[in-house]
Amino acid sequence: MGTSYFLIVLFFVQYIRKTLGTKETHPHWDQILIYSRFTAIFLMCGPWVFDYDAAFGWFWHIFMLAFVGVIYTRYEFKSVRSLMMSVIPLIVIGVLGDVTSLVSKSFYDNYNEYFDMFKVFAIIWVVAMWYQNRRQQKQLAAERLQRLEEEKQNQLMQARKAELEVLVAERTNEITRQKEELVIALDHLKTTQGQLVQSEKMASLGELTAGIAHEIQNPLNFVNNFAEVNTELIQELKEEQEKGDPDHELVEEILRDLADNMEKMVYHGKRADSIVKGMLMHSRTGTGEKESVDVNALADEYMRLAYHGLRAKDKSFNATLEKDFDPEVIVARVMPQDFGRVLLNIFNNAFYAVSQRARQEGEEYRPTVWLSSKLENGTVEIRIKDNGTGIPDEVRAKIFEPFYTTKPTGQGTGLGLSLSYDIIHNGHGGRLEVESEQGSHTLFIVRIPVN
Repeated sequence: MGTSYFLIVLFFVQYIRKTLGTKETHPHWDQILIYSRFTAIFLMCGPWVFDYDAAFGWFWHIFMLAFVGVIYTRYEFKSVRSLMMSVIPLIVIGVLGDVTSLVSKSFYDNYNEYFDMFKVFAIIWVVAMWYQNRRQQKQLAAERLQRLEEEKQNQLMQARKAELEVLVAERTNEITRQKEELVIALDHLKTTQGQLVQSEKMASLGELTAGIAHEIQNPLNFVNNFAEVNTELIQELKEEQEKGDPDHELVEEILRDLADNMEKMVYHGKRADSIVKGMLMHSRTGTGEKESVDVNALADEYMRLAYHGLRAKDKSFNATLEKDFDPEVIVARVMPQDFGRVLLNIFNNAFYAVSQRARQEGEEYRPTVWLSSKLENGTVEIRIKDNGTGIPDEVRAKIFEPFYTTKPTGQGTGLGLSLSYDIIHNGHGGRLEVESEQGSHTLFIVRIPVN
């Protein structure tokens, strides 16, 4: 048993001194460990010198208990406590063996081999615990190195952070200055944008006004003509009544003509009134609220207004208007002013395209603009097609961009289709698409949900 104790003490002293570095960290305990090693050597050699094997066996037990107890209780050696505890089973077995030998030598001799087996298991347990402790120490060492490396990295990061804070402060000042400049530029841009949009609306209003002036002339002519006829009929009625014996059949006929003419005057008066209301609705700023509108009637109205607007500028211009509306009345919730601007802009472009082609090809060409509507799956689809000059492929990709126009200077701002695209997509949740073939036709498709 003394040999096992001796080897354990020598090995543990060396292991503890090396693992914990007691020579540098705890010199006092390092000296005690060295003395413990000398004590173990003395106890190992004592039986050979003094010939007291039994007494030295008990000295060994006391020494091992003191050795384990001191190291286990000291805070400085807390990392090897589990290693010290692994020796306790070996000490307990040794003490039990010696006590049994003293009390009953015959019993000890009969079961000595079991005590030896338990000692072997205890020693294996010590070795296993030492191996486990060694792994833990390596893991702790690795963790310490990792922490040192992390601390080093943290120091580098702190230094870098300080540099970055200086750079960020400088950059922030620069960005603040640039922001102030951009705010000023944005204010100017918004002012300019508002002026351009207003200019586009006024241009659209001017075209609409020209169409309305031409369109309203027809019902006014009817009203004036019927008013003159009624004046003549009233004069004839007075003359007939002044006769002593009036012709009652003639009087009734005159009265019927007067009633018919008045109905026609009322009809054409309401027609003129609706045109004026449409002009006022188009000219005023929209409230952004949607209203239920007869889409077919609205599209038909703006098609004629756009046509007569161009005719007001060019008396020689004529075109065929083809309409194919859905047989059912299509009522959709739209913003009338904005939606009307979209239709008017597309019709103006269509009539402009056919007028340009008419100038190029002469009398053999027949300018035509088609308007059709269809209601399908809760979506209104309006198609506006012309057989004008068409749009080249490279131009078609840009026509919805702000300020892009193919018209000569002074005839277009380049905002019409851009605003139309925004009104349909953002204002009505719909789609505005274009299909075209140069020299053949152009088709605009407007799709909006009914509700």
